[in-house]
Amino acid sequence: MKLSLRNSLAVAAMVLAVSGCATFRQHKGAVIDQQLASGIQPGVDNQESVRKLLGSPTFTGQFSPGDWYYVSREVNQVAFRDPSIVRQTILLVRFDQRGNVTAVERTGKEYVLNVDPSSRATPTLGRKKTFFEELFGNIGTVGAPGAAAPRTDQ
Repeated sequence: MKLSLRNSLAVAAMVLAVSGCATFRQHKGAVIDQQLASGIQPGVDNQESVRKLLGSPTFTGQFSPGDWYYVSREVNQVAFRDPSIVRQTILLVRFDQRGNVTAVERTGKEYVLNVDPSSRATPTLGRKKTFFEELFGNIGTVGAPGAAAPRTDQ
């Protein structure tokens, strides 16, 4: 009897451990309806009609506020690992100065960039100092010849 209880507890523990490594699929960003997005026509639509169709943009252009970006992303994530991008859609709607649509562009996952940090240290310009130079480097610099003396005539 004890052997079957022990086996069932071991199986339950393994099921719990494996369930922690399950893959989660998530949608992040804007929900872009393909039919509505394909209905946006340059020269016909304006900012108000695009806002009614797709909602507020995910972000606007930094250097040209007439560019509206709608970003939609599907990612898979296993436990606590970094998510991997399965599908990405970026819809760029460009407006002229009067607020009329001039162009609609659609891109995908090809603009995803993985940045791999080179090390745990931030590269800096200048001379590298040793531990002892950092620790004892300021000794003798306070009140050294040529340094400004404190004012006493206040």
